[in-house]
Amino acid sequence: MENSTDFLVVGIKLLGALGLLIFGMKMMSESLQKLAGPQLRHVLGRMTSNRVTGMLTGAMVTAAVQSSSATTVMTVSFVSAGLLTLAQAISVIMGANIGTTLTAWIMSLGYNVDLSMVVFPSFFIGMLLIYSRKQRNVGDLLFGLAFMLLSLVMLSTTGKEMNLGDNEAVVAYFASFDTGSYLTILSFLFIGTLITCVVQSSAAVMALTILLCSSGVLPIQLGIALVMGENIGTTATANIAALGANTQARRAALAHLVFNLIGVVWVLILFYPFTDLVCQLAGYDPAAGGQVERLSVVLAMFHTCFNVTNTLLLLGFVPQLERLVCRLLPMKDEQHEEEPVLRYIQSSLVQTPEISVLQAQRETSHFAQRVQDMFADVRHLLVEKEHGHFFELFNKIEQQEDHADRTEAAIAQYMEQLGDDHLSDGTKRKVAVILREIGELESIADACYNMARTLRRFTLKHADGTMPSSLLTPWQMQQLTVMMQHVDDALTQMNRVLAGKRDRQNVSLTFRLENDINALRVRLKSDNIRAINEHQYDYNLGTVFMDLVLECEKLGDYVVNVVQARAAN
Repeated sequence: MENSTDFLVVGIKLLGALGLLIFGMKMMSESLQKLAGPQLRHVLGRMTSNRVTGMLTGAMVTAAVQSSSATTVMTVSFVSAGLLTLAQAISVIMGANIGTTLTAWIMSLGYNVDLSMVVFPSFFIGMLLIYSRKQRNVGDLLFGLAFMLLSLVMLSTTGKEMNLGDNEAVVAYFASFDTGSYLTILSFLFIGTLITCVVQSSAAVMALTILLCSSGVLPIQLGIALVMGENIGTTATANIAALGANTQARRAALAHLVFNLIGVVWVLILFYPFTDLVCQLAGYDPAAGGQVERLSVVLAMFHTCFNVTNTLLLLGFVPQLERLVCRLLPMKDEQHEEEPVLRYIQSSLVQTPEISVLQAQRETSHFAQRVQDMFADVRHLLVEKEHGHFFELFNKIEQQEDHADRTEAAIAQYMEQLGDDHLSDGTKRKVAVILREIGELESIADACYNMARTLRRFTLKHADGTMPSSLLTPWQMQQLTVMMQHVDDALTQMNRVLAGKRDRQNVSLTFRLENDINALRVRLKSDNIRAINEHQYDYNLGTVFMDLVLECEKLGDYVVNVVQARAAN
């Protein structure tokens, strides 16, 4: 460079190009995930029956979304939601490492081919589509692709403007490093790891590495060391995202780090023979020098050989890798901690609206199961005969009602966060359904709490501590048992529907149970009036009895509303 001003201008261009690369890849990745959100979910959820299909699935999805971090975070999200086992996640993550090698080849192409003729048509077509409601995501994809390719053109141009190969000071600086020393290799490996952790983009660091090598200033051995560091540093994204997740999700993220660390260790042991082999495959002779135009290919080739070989070596040891991360991250205190309001939703792992909806559906299903458990406690409260146990159980139901209120609010808040995203019509319908479901589930919890309070007030009116099971007549207890069994059957069917079993038989059975509950309520109302008139029990006892019956009938209505909402989606 002739002066410091020129150096500053070129430096700003370099930083701008790297920023544009990160933005373009992020935009392209997010638009692809939105376009193929349901398909990606089903692919990751179903095509992982064994470690080979899991690996191939991870490679395919990562090649599609152009981001191993996106695939890994999605996988960690699915583990958190209980949709993938840890072993399945590990195989998908292995495949993601293979899929991400495509990015390096695209960058290598950018340094050897003029991509300008592709950039501007992509911008123009993307501009036309971005204002179309149906094709907006396609437009975003083309814009992201255009930004990524433009950044590669800018990096290539900037590298030529910097003319580092003729800068004796820069060349002498990098030449001062002993490429035959493991200490030097380890130093550059650490630098690559650190930079990737800071910028949270292995693609940007890879682009910078290719620029330095292609300029002829950075020896290929040091460039390869940086690439190895990038493979470690890229695992930071998923590990940071999983910090607020459950133990299984953190284990999946940790497995990514352990997998890459193992690969780096064995490559370091065979570093120089392995590097020579890669150079031969890429048609580059390190001893001859020159041929700087081939160095971008060498780096892409090394990235591919490293990840493919590491995956093939470790694919057969998935169970052992799973046991290792389980030992490194045991389930120590989770059982002793208070259960969090949300189990499957991890806000730090949100990547696309589709994944968010998936997590919310799982959370809603868990909410429904807790509501049925709450109703079971109400049934136990009705037949409880011991004073101390009665009030302990009532306090538990009171806490469950408070937990239900907080769960509804937390899920609703999570759904509102999607308002800033460009949601498809299908996703909007799913969000509306979830909001309706959680409202009805909270009403079920309220009905359970109302029944518990009715029984508690009834008990407190009797200073001798007589329990409701002794105060209600045998006929009333028998009818309440039948009514509550109908309600519990309806809750069971509701949980099956929310779990995904939406066949007509389950939905029809819910409506039949609701008809039985309504018919029983009508009959009991008539029988209750007749029993009071015949002085079989007093009016107050009849009022308590009908309060419990009516709450059961309301609860049945809420169950039908939940099933209708889910079945119509």
